[in-house]
Amino acid sequence: MVNGELLKRITVNPDICFGKPTVRGMRYPVELILDLLSSGMTNEEILADYPSLEEEDIHACLAFAAELVKVNSLEAALVA
Repeated sequence: MVNGELLKRITVNPDICFGKPTVRGMRYPVELILDLLSSGMTNEEILADYPSLEEEDIHACLAFAAELVKVNSLEAALVA
């Protein structure tokens, strides 16, 4: 799946999780999935703990984080 398609899985709704980016409008913030991955959980473990998630949702969270870093890095470079 191309990053653009993956990123469509990330939604922002002010009525869900205080407007934080979430997975497919569910109450799973991208931040949660990234925290789980950084703690060492595997995709399989996350999917077992959160059965309503799909493998592509995890990939979407990583793609979202990668895009966010690019934007923030660009902004930092422009300020410097």
